[in-house]
Amino acid sequence: MFSSFSSFSLPFSIPRILGGNPGSIIDIKSVDIHDVETQHEKRSRTLKHLLKLNHAKHAIVYHNLQFHNHMPHILGSAYLLDGTSEHLNDIYEKESKELDAWEDSPGEVSDFDWRDYLGDRRYQRAYVDFFEDQLVLHGYNWKDVLETFLFKGKEPLVNCLVAGLGHPLIHLGYAYELSSRELAMEALALATTSYNFLHKYLDDASYTKPSTYRTSSPIEILQRVSDDKRFDNLFHYPGADNIGPLFEDHEEAVLEHWNAWHLPNPTKQFEDSQLAAVALLVGTHKNCEDYDFFLVHLVTTSHAVRIILPFIPAKHHVNFVRQWWLITLAVYIAQLRPKIDVESITGYDLKGKDWAWVDRQAIVGKWSLDAHYVKALRAMKESAKTWGDEEQYYLKAACKFGEEFDGWGGFGNLEEGARRGSASGI
Repeated sequence: MFSSFSSFSLPFSIPRILGGNPGSIIDIKSVDIHDVETQHEKRSRTLKHLLKLNHAKHAIVYHNLQFHNHMPHILGSAYLLDGTSEHLNDIYEKESKELDAWEDSPGEVSDFDWRDYLGDRRYQRAYVDFFEDQLVLHGYNWKDVLETFLFKGKEPLVNCLVAGLGHPLIHLGYAYELSSRELAMEALALATTSYNFLHKYLDDASYTKPSTYRTSSPIEILQRVSDDKRFDNLFHYPGADNIGPLFEDHEEAVLEHWNAWHLPNPTKQFEDSQLAAVALLVGTHKNCEDYDFFLVHLVTTSHAVRIILPFIPAKHHVNFVRQWWLITLAVYIAQLRPKIDVESITGYDLKGKDWAWVDRQAIVGKWSLDAHYVKALRAMKESAKTWGDEEQYYLKAACKFGEEFDGWGGFGNLEEGARRGSASGI
C-alpha cells in the first residue's frame, strides 16, 4: 500500500548530524529557548500579554468540554516564525471568538485527592488552581512543579501525555520552548483532565513484550499495519472516536505492532519516526482532498517530543517516544490506514521555493490564522534544523503541504458544523 517503498526504507540517505550512541538516551540538543517573561522587545511583550490574557480568560477545554484551546500553540508558532505584534493580535482576536470563559469546577482539588478526578474535564479549572497553588509552594519554579507531577509516583503523568489526541504533550512543548509557567500549569491541567486508559501500556511493564517480528523501521511497521487483515472493515468512518473501540476489541493486534519497534539506537530511531510522521501527513494527501486533521497531530506531537526530550530524565526517553508511537499507530488505524506515498514528497518540484516561502505562508498566507496549518509548517522546519535536510525532504514536504492545503478532512460522518468546530478546536 506504500507506493514508494520497495524494501521498507526511505529512498534516500539522511545525514546524521547529532550522533547518538546506542542505549537509552536520545541525544539531541535543545532548541533555542525564548523566555518571553524577560524579553522586552515589542513582539515578546505582545506574546507574553496575550498568553496571560488567554490564561486568565479562557478555558483550556471548551464547547461542551470537547475541544482544546489552541491559542498558545498558534501564538507561539507565529512568534517563533517572526510574526509581527499586529499578527499576534489578529490571531488572538480570531481564536478568542470560539473559546469559552472559565467555569467553576464541581469542587476543589487538593494534595490528598488530586488523582481522584483524573480524566474528568469538569475539573479543569480546579486543576489549574491546584497546580498554580503548587507553583507558589515551589517558589514559582515551574520546572520543579513539572518534575514533581510528571515524573514522580507510581503512575506518573508523563506516561499519558498523548491522551486527548496529544494536546497535553503539545502544550508542554510550548511551555518549555517559551519558558512559560502559565503554559506549564495549563499543560499539567490538560494532562490530568485528558488522562485515560493509554497510561497503562507504559506504566505496566507486562504490556511490553516480544512481538511476532522486530524492526527498527517505523515505515516497515506502518506497511505491515496497512497490510494487516485484522484491521479491515473495522470502522465505517475515520475519526478519533474509533481509538477507544480499537483498543477494546483489537488490543492484541495493536500491541503486536507497537512492540515490534526495536530501538537499538534511540536517537536514530527517533529521527526515523519524525520522517514517518511527516510521511503520514503529507504522503497520504491526494489531489482534490483535504488534509487529514487527525494525522496532522502526529506531526505536531512528534515536534513536541523533540522539544521536550532534552529537558526530561534520560530514563524516560525511550518510553516517551514509544508513547508517541502508540498513539501514532492508533490514529493511523482509526483513520482507516490511508495509502502513504513518499514519492509524492521526494518527487515534489520546489520551483525555487525555500524556507522563507514556507515562513510567509505561515505568517501572511491564506491559512495563517489556522492553528494546525501553522504548527505543522513550523514542526517540519524544526525537524529539518534538527537532523539536517540535505535531500530537502522536509522542505519539499512543507512546500507541498503549504501549497496544496485547502482545509481539513478526515472527520468521517460528522455534520458540517461539527467539522468546522473540530477543525478549530478539538
